[in-house]
Amino acid sequence: MIALAVVLFLNAAFNIVVWPRFYKRVATDPRARDADGKATMFLKVHAVLIAIALVLAVVSVLVGVAALAGVL
Repeated sequence: MIALAVVLFLNAAFNIVVWPRFYKRVATDPRARDADGKATMFLKVHAVLIAIALVLAVVSVLVGVAALAGVL
């Protein structure tokens, strides 16, 4: 179970470190906003994908803690 917890914590750390930085790049990309300044599908799709990755990070931490606690 310790190996499982370590993998889950590494996954969570990767998601928490990488995806918010990637969002900053996507948000400043010229394709992110139209001429009126409204968010394009490019920005919306990437925002959803990044949100899913961050939710998975939280789930990974919770399952990792459960694995260490012996709940699994």
